[in-house]
Amino acid sequence: MGDSSGSVSVDMETISVTGKEHLVKTGRGYVSVAVFGDQDKPALITYPDLALNYMSCFQGLFYCPEAFSLLLHNFCIYHISPPGHELGAAVMSLDDPVLSVDDLADQIVEVLDYFRLGKVMCMGVTAGAYILTLFAVKYTQRVMGLILVSPLCKAPSWTEWLCNKVMTNLLYYCGMCTLVKELLLLRYFSKEVRGSVEVPESDVVQACRRLLGERQSPNVLRLLEAMNERPDITQGLRKLKCRSLIFVGESSPFHSEALHMTSKLDRRLSALVEVQACGSMVTEEQPEAMLVPLEYFLMGFGFYRPSQCNVSPRSPLSPTSISPELFSPESMGLKLKPIKTRFSEEV
Repeated sequence: MGDSSGSVSVDMETISVTGKEHLVKTGRGYVSVAVFGDQDKPALITYPDLALNYMSCFQGLFYCPEAFSLLLHNFCIYHISPPGHELGAAVMSLDDPVLSVDDLADQIVEVLDYFRLGKVMCMGVTAGAYILTLFAVKYTQRVMGLILVSPLCKAPSWTEWLCNKVMTNLLYYCGMCTLVKELLLLRYFSKEVRGSVEVPESDVVQACRRLLGERQSPNVLRLLEAMNERPDITQGLRKLKCRSLIFVGESSPFHSEALHMTSKLDRRLSALVEVQACGSMVTEEQPEAMLVPLEYFLMGFGFYRPSQCNVSPRSPLSPTSISPELFSPESMGLKLKPIKTRFSEEV
């Protein structure tokens, strides 16, 4: 199965890769959930950033063979889409309720109840990270751990509030126009991949631009307004007793927000990974930078990479196969703060 080309071989018979879409009725409207894997396994739920869904927010990470084998071997994945953000979504009706961030967090517990899930692992990006954190604060007993990418926890700054207001007006009057797409791409990606006059934008940015063109602007507008009215949940972070792993790109407009959030979490149960030359959406721009921290984080819960997975010597999930001097945060473009070895401590 394996070869010397640097690829990863996965026993496909043991991992289900066929996703199934579920439309879950909640007290606050319908929610689309794409389920991948064996539903007898522990649950990992994901929630994307504004104007995205799992295909445009988590595809880069899950298409990494190492991440695929690690996550699908240990979890059944439940990709939750914000209302109206699922693939092929129609324009939401005026009769559909206008949801707050609290409503969105409450929807998640109804989704868990629908699938008869107990404690779950959570992974969210920016707006999705905020909603999952709010969910964790409100329903602490339902959360096993948090994996947050460029998370938010404070109310919008004046700069963010103003930018969101501009996008709100553009979405209302012009739809998903070129300027809205550019503002969203600034939110997601670093300048290194957005390109310039001399350097073309990367494939991942081009793909995201195309996918944004498929979004229904009234649906995006609803989520944007909810996020622009979000409350500060900093005080609630001290209530969290689960372990947390935070990723943030150094070029993310929410970099300082992630640092602030990390400072408010219990240092014994949290770790911060800063990714150099990367924007907010680490899952798409530099998913390989997440692999080693993810594996060590999940080891603290007793989850491991499958033994039948033949990993190449160049894989970051095979530390015994590479020289020690190369297996360092600096060589991978990472900065780990404030801790990186406390995952195995007893809670």
